Amino acid sequence: MTPSRHSRSTTAEGEPVSDTRTEAGVPEARAGGRRDSASHEGAGRTQIADGVVAKIAGMAAREIGGVYAMGGGAARAVGAVRDAMTRGDSSVARGVAVEVGERQAAVDIDVVVEYGAAIQDLAAAVRRNVTTAIERMTGLEVTEINIKVDDIHLPDDDQGDEDASSEPRVQ
Repeated sequence: MTPSRHSRSTTAEGEPVSDTRTEAGVPEARAGGRRDSASHEGAGRTQIADGVVAKIAGMAAREIGGVYAMGGGAARAVGAVRDAMTRGDSSVARGVAVEVGERQAAVDIDVVVEYGAAIQDLAAAVRRNVTTAIERMTGLEVTEINIKVDDIHLPDDDQGDEDASSEPRVQ
């Protein structure tokens, strides 16, 4: 974690405000902290692109044990080809669609789960983690997270590929 320092400032009403900043002076994301749309420190507007929220959601969903992959089969296949031709950034947001408004975000996530995972518990954990990450980093209120389980990954799926390439079936 980056070292931080505390600074004191006041709101327009003269009330003290404490914030935590990184060494570079950038405010750190705060757990559960929503940012007011009207800034007390200066005029202007902050816009957060859909792609930013999608990447945050994708990373947060992948942090949950039992999530094997993101996206449906076709999305993963197309994404693999696209990643091979580009620098590979798209894989972070693969399987994630978002709608971002001024103060709210809605998220749709497609996942492949590992065999044996309790799907309802896994979905609840993904929702919690994605909501926390988006709200903490962007200040947007997450209105809903829809999760679609596209497939289940079986333990034999990985071994089948290795066995097929190691020995020929006929001679």
